[in-house]
Amino acid sequence: MAINLLSELRQRNPIVLNLANLVTIQDVANGLNALGASPIMSAEVQEAEPLVQLAGAVCLNLGTLTTSQVAQMHAVGQFAAQYQKPVVLDPVAVGAVTYRKRVALELLAALDVTVIRGNAGEIAALADVDWQARGIDAGTGNGDLVAIARACAQRFHCIVILSGPTDVITDGTRVAKVLNGTPLFQRHVGSGDLLSSIVAAFLAVSTDPFEAAQTACLVFAASGELVARQLTANRPATFGIDLIDKLSLVSGPELTAIQKLE
Repeated sequence: MAINLLSELRQRNPIVLNLANLVTIQDVANGLNALGASPIMSAEVQEAEPLVQLAGAVCLNLGTLTTSQVAQMHAVGQFAAQYQKPVVLDPVAVGAVTYRKRVALELLAALDVTVIRGNAGEIAALADVDWQARGIDAGTGNGDLVAIARACAQRFHCIVILSGPTDVITDGTRVAKVLNGTPLFQRHVGSGDLLSSIVAAFLAVSTDPFEAAQTACLVFAASGELVARQLTANRPATFGIDLIDKLSLVSGPELTAIQKLE
């Protein structure tokens, strides 16, 4: 685990280009900015090339899809390959909506995706594993989450983060787990979207995508856990605000003291 990447990120202030979920766009921008990255949000295909050139990494989020955004994602992904910029794909609700799954599969076939970050239902859908997905929620299933994540990584030749109460990170062979977190993540819409963009930020400052993905998961999960410990009641809105504050304050020693890894 390369906790020193947090200091590297804050020193380098990498630009992260987000093709964002309109529901969570402000939380993602504020969270990235608080952490120490520099967010750019775009909805215009004609600016794809110059923005990719500026960015250290790209995050493609399927949360509020439009036909024009799908075209933009293809263009951004192609320029990312041309300029050798890492790409994170967040396949929101692909387990619940056939159209979204088709779009995700087309993107994965056409683009060089570095990391897929999704919940159990989304990763299971991409791996063609039976799972009862429900909207943006992880849904329910009886499969082995590590096996599902590994199957997805092997199918698409990339790193997969299956996020949840335990985050599973795998390249299809190696597997790491981050056990930190809090149930309040599930109560605050947009937690997964923010994690995906934070993964992109760490990819921008690391030469090892697997290590960057692990570190991003730890920083996010441990920050949420530290916030939850200070709350006296179950307050999702307060949690969301305090999480952004914590992302700006969390330190390497705090992470080392709290980390729970396998």
